[in-house]
Amino acid sequence: MDQKTPKNTQVNNPLHGVKLADMLEDLVDYYGWEPLSFQININCFKSNPSIKSSLKFLRRTPWARAKVEALYLKNISKFS
Repeated sequence: MDQKTPKNTQVNNPLHGVKLADMLEDLVDYYGWEPLSFQININCFKSNPSIKSSLKFLRRTPWARAKVEALYLKNISKFS
């Protein structure tokens, strides 16, 4: 029995292969920390923000990561 699975099952997913760190860096470069905190109201963007601390929070908090991914998708054409 030969079960074939598509090699690239994420072909229509624009986030496929994009690391969370890269998304966050692109958003910070584009907006800056303060404007980003207005776009996504989470404390790690407001109080002593850093890529490292924000990634730690986003990896543990699915709803916050979803907001970052949504904002990234909304602006993806600006990062290319």
